[in-house]
Amino acid sequence: MRTTVRVSRVAPALLVAGLMTLVGRPATGQEGIALGETPDTPTLETLDGEAVDLAEVVGTRPVLVEFWATWCAVCRALEPRVREAHERFGDRVEFLVVAVGVSQNPAGIRRHLQRHPMPGRILWDGRGRAARAFEAPGTGYIVILDETGEVVYTGTGTDQDLAGALERTLEGS
Repeated sequence: MRTTVRVSRVAPALLVAGLMTLVGRPATGQEGIALGETPDTPTLETLDGEAVDLAEVVGTRPVLVEFWATWCAVCRALEPRVREAHERFGDRVEFLVVAVGVSQNPAGIRRHLQRHPMPGRILWDGRGRAARAFEAPGTGYIVILDETGEVVYTGTGTDQDLAGALERTLEGS
């Protein structure tokens, strides 16, 4: 007897959620890296395969990191908030869009970005190095680091006040 398994559009999100549980979460129930932590800064790649050492960015100025995927509904819903924050603070804050390596590849991401450009620098995390370093619980996860590289904000979901979080971060600088 042969069994056929159909993969729905929900499967990529469930896969990310399952993979991220392997990363580990703090015992407090907070998802992702704890506030006050300074994450490891792995080397990622541009969509063209060029190495980008996050250590050259983190710790030099505030950074907003979004864990993102072309298929992520939360990411699409967050896009206006990311755009607004980028318009207000893009000259003082580095925006990194970390494309996770689940159910997507650089060529597909490039095609997607031609139709739907994203503000900020797009980086490929095909091996999950950034996802592990930032303990990302899934896509649509945002981390803001201050100019010293310390985590000052984390959030998931569609109603994040990114502009407010960046304003507070810059006031504290």
